[in-house]
This record gives sequence, C-alpha cells and structure tokens, in this order.
Amino acid sequence: MHPNKEGYSYDSDEIAAISPWKDALKRLRKNRLSMAGLFIIIFFILVGIFAPILTSHGIDDQNLVNRLQPPSSDYWFGTDDRGRDIFTRIAYGARISLMVGFVAVTGAMIFGSLLGIIAGYFGKWVDMIISRIFDIMLAFPSILLAIAIVAILGPSLQNALIAISIINIPIFGRLVRSRVLSLREEEFVMAAKAQGLKNGRIIFHHILPNSLAPIIVQATLGFGTAILEAAALGFLGLGAQPPTPEWGYMLQNARGFIQLAPWTLIFPGISIMLVVLGFNLIGDGLRDALDPKMKS
Repeated sequence: MHPNKEGYSYDSDEIAAISPWKDALKRLRKNRLSMAGLFIIIFFILVGIFAPILTSHGIDDQNLVNRLQPPSSDYWFGTDDRGRDIFTRIAYGARISLMVGFVAVTGAMIFGSLLGIIAGYFGKWVDMIISRIFDIMLAFPSILLAIAIVAILGPSLQNALIAISIINIPIFGRLVRSRVLSLREEEFVMAAKAQGLKNGRIIFHHILPNSLAPIIVQATLGFGTAILEAAALGFLGLGAQPPTPEWGYMLQNARGFIQLAPWTLIFPGISIMLVVLGFNLIGDGLRDALDPKMKS
C-alpha cells in the first residue's frame, strides 16, 4: 500500500492503472503542435457557443442590396449571393460541423468497437462473418459508400450523420479486433477465465479498458475525417439542406462566384481546413503520448 498526502492508500494495481494516463497527459502537454490543435478546436467551440453574442445578423437574413459585399466593418467576412452575412453563417455552422463530428464518430466508435471486441474475443465463425462484413465495406471508397447510403435514405443532415457513422464502423472494428486478438492471450485474461469469470465481465473489465488507448486516438483523428466527409456530402447537396449554414453547402453555393466574390469560398474553406487540422494535430499528439515507445 502507498499512502498519499490525504492519508488514503493506493495499492500497486491502482497506481499501475493511473500512472500511464498521467504520463500520457504530461507528454501531451509538452507537444506544442497538439496544444495548437487543442487551441484551434476550443476556439471554434467557443465561436459556436457564443455565436448569438458575436453576431448581429440572423443566419438567413437576406438583403439583396448588399449581396456579394467584400469584407468590411459591417460584414467581417463579406456577404453571399443573397446578402447574408458569411461570418454569422460560419459561426453557427461551427455548431453543426462539431456536432457532426461528435455524433458520427461516437456512433461509429460504439458499434465498431463492440463488433471488433466480439470478433476478436470469440473468434472462429463469428470472427469470420464480422471480418468479411468489414472487408466488404472497406472495399468501397468511403465517400462513394456514404453517397449511396444517403441516396437511399434521402438527402438530409440526419441521414448524412448515419452514413458517416456507418462508413467508419469497420475502421474502429478492425482496430479493436487486432487489439483484442493480442489481449485475449495475455496472462491476466487467461487467469480471469481460469477463475470462471463470465465472458461479459472479462470483456468489459479486462479487454475493453486495455483497448481504450487506440480507440481514443482513432476517435480523435476520426473527428476531422467525419467533418470533412460531412462537408463533402454537403457540397454535393446530400447533407444539410438550405437554409442550414453548413460549411460544405456554403462551398457548393459559392462555387459560381470564385472570381467575382472569392471570399464566399475562402472563409468556409479555411474554417473546414482549420478544424480538421486541429483534430489531426491532437490525434497525432495523443498517438505519441499513449505510445509506450515514445516515453523516452
């Protein structure tokens, strides 16, 4: 037992479980690029939260007299072809893009991880069936599969979320499956089986906690990918429908004014790029921080 300052005693198992995460957090804080990515994401989160305070225009307030106005003190990012304030639409669009990333990745992570654990732990014909389903899904380009799903369900933001979640399930599934295949041969799992513990208890108390690190890294990287895929669907008219201020749809609406009013294209494009970059920087930092080989 190891007493702390408050007098509570931790045993060696508790310390072993806590220390790797503390060490990973310390290494992550020292990674300047990851901190820059975190700053970018926090910035867009705050912009989305405080959009009503930061803007004085409505997301669909049209003023044809001021259509295609360049950036100015009245319209920070200019106006679009209908006289709507682009900054306002980008600020509210941050809510949609971040929500898309969170919901889509969370759904893919839950279902993909569950299927991966089942396939890796039970093996045999269960593993064969699930793995073949993953292989079939990965045989199609992800964006084409998403387009096909949305075409069947109908164009809308909700159906785009469903499509993005589905196409990311095999990514999490295969990642977790490979991790479980190695964990199920570890001594602590074999000891749990020898003690007669049920499969459910072994999975949720031994397998899943030791699989969290790669899941967290993939989820962080998946946020940026999901936002990019949602923007692609929106650009094709299969995602959020007007007048929803979704960044991909804003790009699609601005493509006819590239030379006449380039700001209508530049600001939504930069917003997408920065958010995706932020999540990628955080994901790379988490991957290095959670990798035992990087401790030195």
